[in-house]
Amino acid sequence: MKRTTKLLASAVAAVALFFTTNANAQGPKLGIGINAGVPTTDQYNFTLGADARLQFDVSKQLSIPVTAGYTHFFSKDAIDAGTLEKQNYSYIPVKAGVKVFFDESGSGLYGLAEIGAAFGVSDHAKTGFLYSPAIGYAWSSGLDLGVKYEGISSAREQTFGYDKNVGHVALRLAYGFKL
Repeated sequence: MKRTTKLLASAVAAVALFFTTNANAQGPKLGIGINAGVPTTDQYNFTLGADARLQFDVSKQLSIPVTAGYTHFFSKDAIDAGTLEKQNYSYIPVKAGVKVFFDESGSGLYGLAEIGAAFGVSDHAKTGFLYSPAIGYAWSSGLDLGVKYEGISSAREQTFGYDKNVGHVALRLAYGFKL
């Protein structure tokens, strides 16, 4: 499963880059963002993360984003082998998708759908399939505010009463600029 997920994420990113490199005469845009969220599972209190997103414009209303970053789930106290410890979960998301602007100007309200892999970097973490739908608003100045759900299947070993699948609803604040 781990090898399949890595291959899927690499293939999605390669296809997105291949098809958009020639279609974008103006060059890609780079967005740097921070995320704060609420986990959808009981064992965590909140999430924080940061990401970088390359956005390749196919047209003013259609873009192909490729995103990578780091996200950390802060755990509630858990009992581990008789001692009180935190069972935090961290991962590196690598994903690609489609971003559609509802305004012809290429800014304003948008919808976004991404898939990829979440590479677990904490204890008991695994590589899992990642999916992330989002809605947001991008201003022509480069400011971007969005709300996303990010779900990861088979993210953790099922230990200490923790679910294998995790997810969160997060607010993303970013600034983008042309390269």
